[in-house]
Amino acid sequence: MRELEAVLIAFREGTHCEAAVWAQSENQTKPTSIGRSSSAAEMPDVFPEEVGELASARDGSMTVTRLLGQRPVWLALGPCEPEHRLDPRHVKLLLPVVAQFMRSSLEVEHAAMELAERYEEINLLYTIGEILGRTVTLEDATTTILTEISETVGARHASILVHEPETNELRAVAALGIPASEIRPIPVDDPISVSARVFRTQHPVIIVGKEEITGKESPYGRGEMLSVPIMWTTPGGGEPLGVVNLADRRSRQRYTAGDMKLVTAIATQIGTAIQNSRLVSSSLEQQRLLQELSLAHDLQMKLLPSTDLVAPEAQVTARVIPAESVGGDFYQLFRLGEQGIGVMIGDVSGHGYRAALIMALAMSASAIHAQNSAGPAQMLTALLGSLREELETTEMFISVFYAEVDAPRGKLTYANTGHPHAFVVRDDGTVIRLSAESPPLGMTETAPSALSVDWKKGSDLLVLFTDGISDARNAADERLGEEAVLKVIAAHRALPTADIVEEVFTMLGGHITNVRIRDDLTLVILRS
Repeated sequence: MRELEAVLIAFREGTHCEAAVWAQSENQTKPTSIGRSSSAAEMPDVFPEEVGELASARDGSMTVTRLLGQRPVWLALGPCEPEHRLDPRHVKLLLPVVAQFMRSSLEVEHAAMELAERYEEINLLYTIGEILGRTVTLEDATTTILTEISETVGARHASILVHEPETNELRAVAALGIPASEIRPIPVDDPISVSARVFRTQHPVIIVGKEEITGKESPYGRGEMLSVPIMWTTPGGGEPLGVVNLADRRSRQRYTAGDMKLVTAIATQIGTAIQNSRLVSSSLEQQRLLQELSLAHDLQMKLLPSTDLVAPEAQVTARVIPAESVGGDFYQLFRLGEQGIGVMIGDVSGHGYRAALIMALAMSASAIHAQNSAGPAQMLTALLGSLREELETTEMFISVFYAEVDAPRGKLTYANTGHPHAFVVRDDGTVIRLSAESPPLGMTETAPSALSVDWKKGSDLLVLFTDGISDARNAADERLGEEAVLKVIAAHRALPTADIVEEVFTMLGGHITNVRIRDDLTLVILRS
């Protein structure tokens, strides 16, 4: 509040009258000073209850006005030096200035609280990513994840119920505060069960009191309960897999919308654990490696977002072809504000399951960071913070390009950490390279830098591809080369993005013929 005190001091120097701002929080019995022009500024004997109401000291030497806002705040003016009087216009002059300071202070407090909540989400996501990377059985994964969630929100009783398609029941696979074996299966069509209703409607609920926590849920649904569906999200929609229940909070406070949002994000990761468990079970039962690899490929492809996510503001076509069943190439799309678009492409060093795990962690963390970062450089810095430990442990790194397209302002802002193939193709065929100014994530601690270029809505193309395309080799071991790819794109730049991508892969197929690809292939083209 140094700036506020500077204003109050300047007011006293100009008017020869004292000024002070008083505020009262919920746990205080009386107001306290949060800014004053000098130590001579006295505490008022009366604080008005109504906003805008004026109260005067008994001797008329002071006036007090309450400001509009959630927190009780008062502006006190006076007393004045001898031969000087308090002018009513002083209140009108200073009141809006102090009100603006208080609004700014409140916004800073809210921003700090939001950052704390987001940090909690990111930390949990990272922890769960580690869990998924080292556990095999569904029971091991869900029990560990349930413990992490319960410790974060302070729940004494919790359970994870998974849908069994054969019996159409919800079965407990993990529980806290009560053995999972004591929780009876719940039919999905149970008319009383909160868990069954949440599973059917696919919407989370907060139940206050005991009016609805009855029947088969009563052993662990004590008092208030938060119940969230476990979803497996695909480009075509969502599939419910189970339910997470949290109850009997240690703090005795009610569950909030923020708690619901956090647990909903984690429930998506639990869905991944369930799908991974089903994948492993299937492979063990059938003893066929090809079956496992095929399912793993489908699992990874479902992590990639649908290009319809940014329609109609942008027309995007993306194609990813792993060299093995799973790979380390990926892309992400984000809606930013009303018309902003975020687009990211990444290439994890290496191939196979280790690269796929890093890819999954990067996508999960970036989904949060993109919505809470001030530009591409800050976003990639935050992403590095979330992945640093995993990259150091595996001795891997990621080349990442991330751009934010602001079509109404005609600007494309980007940060590039070691990704060589990022371009803007103009409507006249000119190709502009969006150079990599920073090393790949995981190589150094250098913070990424941001650059920007002009963007022409409706005609410019953002072209992103990984080196698997430009390095593709034919039977004579000849590289396709970056120039050949850009030449095809520039020649067909006026076509829809889907047609341009098809032209590139047709040319690529003609080059490699029957040669096995050595690296993952990813191409993303955007027009907005």
